[in-house]
Amino acid sequence: MTDASTGPAGPSAPLTAPPVVDAEEARRARGRRMERTARWLLPLVMMVATIWLWDRIVAWNEIPHYILPGPGLVWESLTTDWPILWDAALLTGRITLLALIIAVIGGAGLAILFNQSRMVELSLYPYAVILQVTPVVSIAPLIFIYVSSKTVGMLLCAWIVAFFPVLSSTTLGLNSVDHNLRDLFRIYGASRWQRLTMLQLPSALPYFLGGLKIAGGLSLIGAVVAELVAGTGGVGAGLAFRIQEAGYRLNIARMFAALALVAAMGVFIFAALSLLSHLLLRKWHESALSREG
Repeated sequence: MTDASTGPAGPSAPLTAPPVVDAEEARRARGRRMERTARWLLPLVMMVATIWLWDRIVAWNEIPHYILPGPGLVWESLTTDWPILWDAALLTGRITLLALIIAVIGGAGLAILFNQSRMVELSLYPYAVILQVTPVVSIAPLIFIYVSSKTVGMLLCAWIVAFFPVLSSTTLGLNSVDHNLRDLFRIYGASRWQRLTMLQLPSALPYFLGGLKIAGGLSLIGAVVAELVAGTGGVGAGLAFRIQEAGYRLNIARMFAALALVAAMGVFIFAALSLLSHLLLRKWHESALSREG
């Protein structure tokens, strides 16, 4: 006696399931391909449209080049003044990178110290907040009065801006460990060092990387502000000084070229730190796995 739903080849339901699954997988694959293409194509289209509109506005309104240069004139200035702008970009980039490294070491180290000692956190964290909310523009003149080295002063200005995001994000990550895992480590008699290295630091890594991406852009802002306050001071001319100098000379095209380099540096820093975050989290963290799913 045979079942009505059963034919000579067996049950019919499994024969119809694979096409549905294959169609869903194909739809997801198309969606992923479209997203990957749109990720670089849409910003490129927007940039081309913006440059074209900029050029048309200058041409239609016959705006003088010393008020608003066209994109062609900016490109010409970028290529003609490239040796000057490149040297300036190297100085700004060096200050930015050093300030970011110091902010990472100091912020992450102090966050670990806060996590291990509640009394230290209660004593020092309010001063870190005060340092963050005080505008660096108001602190920079005092720094350059009391610090003889212009390079050290510029590093301090950039560090002040970039320090707090690393500190606050890492502190939050260290304090956000799953309490069930924390209890499990305690039950098995793990030492404080084992809990820190095997549980808290891996759990805090996504928070730390999020703060690092914010600190990367802020360190560039701090370096630019420091250059505007310090001037050259015998340490060379950064991009901020070149922007200021071009403004005094009404060389607006060079100003736009230097601004473009500052923006390109910021985009590069963010992209590099985003890639680092993806490489460190892609195998295990939900924020990276959900993008690939």
